[in-house]
Amino acid sequence: MSAFLKPCQFLTKQGLFRHQVKFFSVSSSRLDGETVGFIGLGNMGRGMADNLITKGHSVVLYDVVPEAVDALTAKGARGATSPAEVAAESDLIVTMLPNNAIVSNVYEGIFGSVKSGSFLIDSSTVDPALSKDLAVKAASAGCQFVDAPVSGGINAASAGTLTFMVGANTDEDFAKAEELLSKMGAKITHCGGVGTGGAVKICNNMLLAVSMIGTSEAMNLGIKLGLDPKLLAGILGSATGRCWSVDTYNPCPGVMENVPSSNDYKGGFGTALMTKDLGLAQDAATRAQAATPLGSLSHQIYRVMCNAGYAEKDFSSAFKFLREQDK
Repeated sequence: MSAFLKPCQFLTKQGLFRHQVKFFSVSSSRLDGETVGFIGLGNMGRGMADNLITKGHSVVLYDVVPEAVDALTAKGARGATSPAEVAAESDLIVTMLPNNAIVSNVYEGIFGSVKSGSFLIDSSTVDPALSKDLAVKAASAGCQFVDAPVSGGINAASAGTLTFMVGANTDEDFAKAEELLSKMGAKITHCGGVGTGGAVKICNNMLLAVSMIGTSEAMNLGIKLGLDPKLLAGILGSATGRCWSVDTYNPCPGVMENVPSSNDYKGGFGTALMTKDLGLAQDAATRAQAATPLGSLSHQIYRVMCNAGYAEKDFSSAFKFLREQDK
């Protein structure tokens, strides 16, 4: 320690003390020396895991697509052959998966080999009831579990600026999750107990679906009225109709760069996934006896889109779908 402080001997005693405190705080992270397992390297998970790797964490990866694992092992991570192998080698595990069934299957593998004391974070969008069930199973295995679904899209996942909605049963669990999630996100909020993160997420995605369809309708109408789409989007983006679907993720091709609508709706958040999330919202609305007429209609529209060949396209392809209905 004295060698570290030699260049600073001109400091006052008070100033020297502050320097020592700063030194110790940097070196005492609770994540030091812990291995992070990451399962699910799709459009969102890939960017999230990449941020953990580039920020110096020891990361073990698994995905059903070997090429997705290979792309990140080239950056210094280690690949695994199964969720069970990830669990056996990790102290913290993050999962980012498509649906209830896959999450349940993956956690069956995790619980078969997980180390007691491991910390589990599920960032998938699933039924809050499933998250609560996984928390009970985690406790039986001597582990902690939080649900922490995300919002922000693939660009935010790559940039490490995601929003995380965290359901954690204790403040200590939230603090532990926040330390790791801050390496992948800019806003991490404790929503309540396990399951509340998922509850916030399905409410958010229901609203997002409604606003994307509304934006697509407005853009389509404006174009048919002879308006330039960039001009229209620019005005909407500073007027009372402004929303994320207008000014950040516009569904009209050519209005914005680096969004799926300008890449034939490839990448991004798939229509099938949005349909799944809307189904979760409708199930929850039925249980809670909450009226969600626009959410229900949006669910039906996205289901029709899936049946019409849009399942693998980004959910902003609602614009293209509406245009085709006019023909």
